[in-house]
Amino acid sequence: MVYLTRRERFSAAHRMYIPEWSDEQNLEVFGKCSNPSWHGHDYVLFVTVKGPLPEKTGLVININSLKEIIREKIIDKVDHKNLNLEVDFMKGINATTENLAVAIWNELEKPLREAGCELHCIRIDETENNTIEYYGKKD
Repeated sequence: MVYLTRRERFSAAHRMYIPEWSDEQNLEVFGKCSNPSWHGHDYVLFVTVKGPLPEKTGLVININSLKEIIREKIIDKVDHKNLNLEVDFMKGINATTENLAVAIWNELEKPLREAGCELHCIRIDETENNTIEYYGKKD
């Protein structure tokens, strides 16, 4: 089994909040990340795929294919956007980085499988101190 990781970057705004809660309650739970005027991050996204190493090509997946899938399905939709308001796959979801990692997994899993590899991990560096990793649902 060979693992391949592609790194991408994007900038996006978001607000972590529960709409039914007061601003005070959201502030208590989510801190300054619940700012009603939003805030943003320069995210670093790592997409790790895995698969057997084909003898003929020596490639788990063509790196250009991986790059294009990530760009089309994720980066073009989130870069310089408001995650809460403008990103279709985040509609109705509290825009925590944990939820973002799961949503990105859900967007990439099928296209990567169709391209011949398996999604192994979504990692998002939200800040230099905060990193989220998601490995999919475990049965």
